[in-house]
Amino acid sequence: MDCGLFIEFPCRAGMSEREAFAECFGLADEGEARGVDSVWLAEYHFSQISVLSSPITIASAIAARTQRIRIGLAVVLLPLGHPIRLAEDIATLDHISQGRVEFGVGRGTFPDTHDGFNSPFAESRERFDEYLEVILKAWTTERFSFTGKHYQCDNLYVRPKPLQKPHPPIRVGITSEVTFPLVGRLGYPIIINPSRVFSLAELGPYIQQYRQAWHEAGHAGTPQVGLRVPLYVAETTERAYAEPKASALVAMHGLGDRVAGSASRAGTTGDWSAQAEHLRHMTYEDWLRDKVVYGTPEAVVDRLQQLRDQLDLTQLLYEVNYGRQIPYELQLKNLRLINEHVIPRFK
Repeated sequence: MDCGLFIEFPCRAGMSEREAFAECFGLADEGEARGVDSVWLAEYHFSQISVLSSPITIASAIAARTQRIRIGLAVVLLPLGHPIRLAEDIATLDHISQGRVEFGVGRGTFPDTHDGFNSPFAESRERFDEYLEVILKAWTTERFSFTGKHYQCDNLYVRPKPLQKPHPPIRVGITSEVTFPLVGRLGYPIIINPSRVFSLAELGPYIQQYRQAWHEAGHAGTPQVGLRVPLYVAETTERAYAEPKASALVAMHGLGDRVAGSASRAGTTGDWSAQAEHLRHMTYEDWLRDKVVYGTPEAVVDRLQQLRDQLDLTQLLYEVNYGRQIPYELQLKNLRLINEHVIPRFK
């Protein structure tokens, strides 16, 4: 199972932006030194919690300071960008990194992010589909023309082409129920972020829908399923419970409020009001059971093995600073314990 470190470049209260960048570059360096398979970058805009608004730029910096670790984008919000610019930037990054790019893509979860780019959230799914098609044509054809609802071009010659052939691996981020069969039909690997909608125990039937749609569409190979999950490992159960608690509570309350604020927006699927109400009534103990994996090394290994076997996971993207409030020294310690006592069990 591929195991990657997921980083959000958070900026805690009282921390300068310069300190936030330095801290998270330090985590990426530590991941490279400890043999982590890959490092994955989110994309945030108009956020007080993160400075990671330009993940492709950050990925280039990580590529320049590392030699081995693969560099994933999880995810680039396709509807907010220009497909030709994205094709050029990712291909350039692939050369800078000497072929270490993993291209994770998504349409974006929250409407307010789209507002700032004047990109209607209700159009995000059709823009996602169209822009991904344009990017693939830009990478794999010498010249191409395209006529779509949101983008048109005639006889374009796009350079550079990616170093990896035919292009960097593509993975699609999933945060809603309806997306599983859609991506299965397209034949792409998936990365699941269960925080808003799913408990970890509920994912099995949705993953089965994805696999069934994949096979019915006639795609070759084996469907690949990645899971994004917060991990916290400590020497005792008591410390694993107490040390990340305050940070997790910040994430829990913030997520419930943001989902509630988006419930009435056009383009949302499912009952966001009910989701917000459910999130707001969850306790820390509920979160420990349903959303995160915290504990001693032995307990975390057991839970991850259970999830791997139940969900047939091929990839794990783990966060060491869920809620973005965990002190840096504890993040480093968590990363060290994960890579000394947990990850080796899955190689």
